[in-house]
Amino acid sequence: MSVINRAITNDLAPQGVLRAAINFGNPVLAQKAQDGSPQGVSVALAKALAEELGVSLEMVTFDAAGKVFAALEEGIWNIAFLAIEPVREEQIAFSEPYVVIEGTYLVAADSPYQHVQDLDQPGLRLAVGKGAAYDLFLSRTLNHAQLERAETSAGAVDLYCEKNLDAAAGVRQPLEQVAAGNPKYRVLDGAFTSIRQAVAVPRRCEAGAAYIRDFVERKKADGFVQAALAQGGQADVTVAPLA
Repeated sequence: MSVINRAITNDLAPQGVLRAAINFGNPVLAQKAQDGSPQGVSVALAKALAEELGVSLEMVTFDAAGKVFAALEEGIWNIAFLAIEPVREEQIAFSEPYVVIEGTYLVAADSPYQHVQDLDQPGLRLAVGKGAAYDLFLSRTLNHAQLERAETSAGAVDLYCEKNLDAAAGVRQPLEQVAAGNPKYRVLDGAFTSIRQAVAVPRRCEAGAAYIRDFVERKKADGFVQAALAQGGQADVTVAPLA
């Protein structure tokens, strides 16, 4: 095993502990196993990174991406698994994406809306998870529709149902699970954005950021990311192309 530069471990695992923020709010990336422990592609990547660095792993769990980002100032994580977004890049250094997922809408089965662009109309109200990648994207791109925010992505679906809103925005796979379980709903074809999920470190961690970028590319190239997605029941998710 090659020796890891001290600057890298100082950035990623001070005191010999890699603290990884795991977001249960995006079930494509992380899920709870039957015993409640974290599993999924982001967990697998965190474990592989800790093993490669020769350090222990501490997983800090969250129920929403916005809360992961907000916790940056608290210094309670060294790496996180977040979507690349301009507002986040001011404080975070990202790897290239390891998976790409679609942001789309859940609507009523009898809704007149057929395409994602149909939802940007005056008077329409759309539920989103506060601080999620698709919230950030829609906040800067919608011209007419109004966003109503729930604390989590799962809560956005609940908010949509409770307040009889026009649509719930979110990641395609969990929205499709909702629609599959209830014929009152359907998911629109197409996407309003491609969400590029990446590994993030605080921007000051230059050595750590460079190492993470290389690590992610290697894990895409050797099939690790694809295998971890399949093991987590997410085989239909697209692995991002190599940089």
